[in-house]
Amino acid sequence: MFKNILVPTEFSDGDNHALDIAAKLASMNRAKISLLHVIEIIANATFEEFSDFYQNLEKKASKDLARMIDRVQEPHVEIAPEVIYGNRAQEILRFVEERNIDLIVMKSHRIDVEDRAQGWGTISYKVGILAQCPVMLVK
Repeated sequence: MFKNILVPTEFSDGDNHALDIAAKLASMNRAKISLLHVIEIIANATFEEFSDFYQNLEKKASKDLARMIDRVQEPHVEIAPEVIYGNRAQEILRFVEERNIDLIVMKSHRIDVEDRAQGWGTISYKVGILAQCPVMLVK
């Protein structure tokens, strides 16, 4: 079954729910979870120009990842926190390929029935369409 599960997070409410579901799946399958946060880089600027800004974001992200992991109730589930930089959708997909991820569990925004086109540009939509492994979208 699933051995390497990815949970991308931007630290919103639904991300904890996605991690809880991933932890239950991991405990049943003795899978490992990668809890990933991608820090979006500023377009048309070098990393060095904003290095202090990025370092502060990374420190905060690391603390937030640790808090998310601490609240997981499933015993004996291995969760590895990861912080990387780049375009969120592209980096999630690259991470999936490099780490042999076989399931992505992520939150998805509810789509407004009156304005369905609004949801097409979301990260979850892009990952769901482009990922080469199963994607579980949690609402």
